[in-house]
Amino acid sequence: MSTYNIDDLKAEFNKFVTDKCDLNPEDMMGEDQNPDGGDKEDEEPVPQFVDALTSRLLAPAHSGVYLSRLDIKRIAEAIDESIPIKERVKMVRALFRHTTKQQYLKDAFEEVDKHINGRILIYTELAETFPASKYIFDANIVKAKKTMKMFETIIADFEEIDPTDDPMFV
Repeated sequence: MSTYNIDDLKAEFNKFVTDKCDLNPEDMMGEDQNPDGGDKEDEEPVPQFVDALTSRLLAPAHSGVYLSRLDIKRIAEAIDESIPIKERVKMVRALFRHTTKQQYLKDAFEEVDKHINGRILIYTELAETFPASKYIFDANIVKAKKTMKMFETIIADFEEIDPTDDPMFV
């Protein structure tokens, strides 16, 4: 490749950056620049377990698996919920925001378990195919199984809320 072609490429790239990319940080504060900026629904309170769940579930270092936005969307659809695609944390919060029944949790965690078990199958296959990396996949499998046990604990500890209950009535 001649230097003439590289210079053309650099010039084309610099023109693209100048024309298409906004380099002024003040301009990036607008709603147009961050369509995932959130809305009022994102600020609504969630049950206590949701924050612990998101910090554990969405961090592959803790859970052993990575759940993408599409995975979370599919989990929601499987339990007849409709949530918009946003940041993963906001999606999980939206999924569990109005949880009042233990059965809802069971259904949701059953779907999450299906996704995690799918990853475990992939890890098992990769460990067999690449024996030198088996210890890495085995560690992720152990983390994934611990995460699934955490779901059982959350379900067992969850107290159902009857929407007709008066919170001020003692």
